[in-house]
Amino acid sequence: MKKKKIFFAAAGAILLLCSTAFLLVAAKIWNINRLWAATYPLSGIDVSHYQGQIDWEKAKDQGVDFAFIKATEGSSHVDSQFQTSWQQAQDAGVLAGAYHFFSFDSPGATQAELYMETVGNLSGRLVPVIDAEYYGDKRLHPPDRDRISGELQKLLDILEEYYGKKPMIYTTYPFYRQYLEGEFDAYPLWIRNVYYPPFDIGREWQFWQYSDRGESPGTGGQEKYVDLNVFCGDREALEEFVMP
Repeated sequence: MKKKKIFFAAAGAILLLCSTAFLLVAAKIWNINRLWAATYPLSGIDVSHYQGQIDWEKAKDQGVDFAFIKATEGSSHVDSQFQTSWQQAQDAGVLAGAYHFFSFDSPGATQAELYMETVGNLSGRLVPVIDAEYYGDKRLHPPDRDRISGELQKLLDILEEYYGKKPMIYTTYPFYRQYLEGEFDAYPLWIRNVYYPPFDIGREWQFWQYSDRGESPGTGGQEKYVDLNVFCGDREALEEFVMP
């Protein structure tokens, strides 16, 4: 009798896990997020060299209100498409921000230096953004929380002092739970969840990356899709995240 109870309990647990997995995959396939995202008035994209040359006039015509463009990574890498996209987005009238991909493997101070040297003046652009997420085998072998949080804090502090506004943090659920929750709540949040709206993240968010399967206005890139985002607010609220 005891073995039967264990068997049915295990079977029930497996069924629940499978059902949850199915619902998550189905939510992505059926574009439930797009229905939710449509309730927000402002939408945007984020891009890097993977999308190749972006047609920013086309992006504007497609309803892109804002964009985040990859500028730098770690302490030495500059995205090859950044300067072109940075200038062309401005010429097309698309409000843009420059983001930095945070590296676990180099000091926060030198990462900040690279960003400031590459991006320079942000007047009229969105606040600096730090993309903090797992890469490579880091999720399987997560580095020490105190060390990573410390270097991230140094990076944020230097950028805030230089630009005069708090940077924004982009992240995923796993990274948020491991390294950010409860420690970086003072910073604006751009959260990724391509399965369902991020109502369960436990704090306010400003931007939501809701899909990684948008129609790309890019040409010749390695990636044919573009990430899609919305802003939680109207144009007046968005102005709070624009550098003077």
